[in-house]
Amino acid sequence: MKKRDLVIVGGGPAGMAAALTAHKEGVRDILLLERDQYLGGILNQCIHTGFGISYFKEILTGPEYAGRFVHRIRNTPAIEISLKSFVVHLTKDKVLTYITPGRMEVVQARALIMATGCREKTREMVHIPGTRPAGIFSAGLAQKLINIEGLLPGKAVVIVGSGDIGLIMARRFILEGAQVKAVIEIQKTSRGLKRNIVQCVQDFDIPLYFNHKIACIHGKDRVEKVTVCRVDDAFNEVDDSRFEIACDTVLVSVGLIPENELIEMAGVAIDHRTNSPISDAVNATSVPGIFVCGNSFKVYDLADSVTADSELCGRMAAIYLSRR
Repeated sequence: MKKRDLVIVGGGPAGMAAALTAHKEGVRDILLLERDQYLGGILNQCIHTGFGISYFKEILTGPEYAGRFVHRIRNTPAIEISLKSFVVHLTKDKVLTYITPGRMEVVQARALIMATGCREKTREMVHIPGTRPAGIFSAGLAQKLINIEGLLPGKAVVIVGSGDIGLIMARRFILEGAQVKAVIEIQKTSRGLKRNIVQCVQDFDIPLYFNHKIACIHGKDRVEKVTVCRVDDAFNEVDDSRFEIACDTVLVSVGLIPENELIEMAGVAIDHRTNSPISDAVNATSVPGIFVCGNSFKVYDLADSVTADSELCGRMAAIYLSRR
């Protein structure tokens, strides 16, 4: 079993910022694990602008923002990068087991930073009734299909929820020649950034229904239509408010869940309402030497904010190691 000073799980903006700051603070033995074949995390599929405004004082796309950190990481010899490395087990003693092509590795860290990000909530988590045809996607999956794979998931789209990814994908579908029939939001206001409401929905005249929900999804082999209804303040259906929207695709953009199953496995106290670690300080956990940063600690609106807090996390890990 190999022993390392600092192991960071996740090579997105959070993990890269934490690694660079820890190195700046004097840590010289850093292992960065990333399950994808590239560094950058979710930013690689976010080809829209809006990144770097507060951190770099520039307007960048997601890949441009990530690229600046990737360049710095690759020019820092003390940071070892292990791509296609999937962590499958973690103990309270900070022993990680991960799978990389051709072998399984076990490493023990003196300090550990988890920067594993979020996963999207699914249709089942928000109890959308109806059949189970093809054509139902999470917004992030649709984004990857279009921006990375070059595939158009559908041509007539209804978006459930007004999270930022859903709003951005409304614009993306329009730009790719598809039709966005509506954005359905159960709350009174949008959960997305105001700039995304204006730039992605209002500027393209996409209908946005507040206080509405999907009452049913219809279709056998492929989505054919959805039934929409108005809801009251208790989210109960208002009588005689149903109407139908014909579509072939439903995107679900109803929130994110921090990926923290590994640290829960290691005995970290978790708030099961949010799936975030219970902590008295940003980035800390109930287990000494295990830190969490980025969207796996809490869900951020901006990548710039993720970077700022992750730099703090890298500094905390360096201080912990120096005290040890």
